[in-house]
Amino acid sequence: MRRWIMAALALIAPAAAAETPCPVEAPCAAGGGEYALVLPEGWDGAAPLPALVFLHGHNSDMGSTLRMASLRSAFVDQGWLLIAPRGARQQEGAPRRWAGVQDPGWRDDRAFLLAVIEDAARRVPLAGKPVIGGFSAGGSMAWMMSCLEGARFSAVISVAGALRQPNPSPCPAMAPRAFHLHGFTDAQVPLEGRAIRDWRQGSVAKTLAKFRRANRCRDWPEAISAEPGEWRSRAWTGCETGGDLLYLEHDGGHGLPPGWAEAAARWLAKE
Repeated sequence: MRRWIMAALALIAPAAAAETPCPVEAPCAAGGGEYALVLPEGWDGAAPLPALVFLHGHNSDMGSTLRMASLRSAFVDQGWLLIAPRGARQQEGAPRRWAGVQDPGWRDDRAFLLAVIEDAARRVPLAGKPVIGGFSAGGSMAWMMSCLEGARFSAVISVAGALRQPNPSPCPAMAPRAFHLHGFTDAQVPLEGRAIRDWRQGSVAKTLAKFRRANRCRDWPEAISAEPGEWRSRAWTGCETGGDLLYLEHDGGHGLPPGWAEAAARWLAKE
């Protein structure tokens, strides 16, 4: 009798937490590459989740994304699904990277990332369009995805990564919302961009200008803030498409400053 009662309760009680598919120890394959997922604790296995696709930096890996306490506290702990794709290597032992420019000699990262999102959506129901984001080279790739596949994303979040050159000009479409955070003293991805072999790290100003043109924002921001002790900000909130752009600038260099993920999450929530 006790065994029967326990079995019945197991059938009718909601699951306390679903088993995470695609853990970093056993990533899932899609589109010629791999990715991992992090689910919010207590997810019932059925409710659709908002999703953040976050791309790691050059010579890093998806494990670094999953270890970011800031991403977990600002997103996963607030009910978000975190999707962490893995950059590719040109050869064994080479750094993992993203083809932030359209490179015919490289894995088609555009197709790869779309395949990752499609595969993840088969495993975990998504609430609306995902957000595409990244750090450094990952931030550049996030901008590229927004440029080429903007209609598939609700927003783009880039930290220290501008749209590389050559790139599609003009972008066919852009995600309707954009959050860009950059360090004033960044020498790795300078605000003005820099040449590297046969390509160029793009200008932040030109990247933001592409977004404004695509979303029909005016040239100058609706709001500017430079409060002492706070990040400087320039916000475009009156874009004709209904989108918006927030540019934040801190005094530091190339990195993820404390509080960046919380600021991005507040912006997404329009707080």
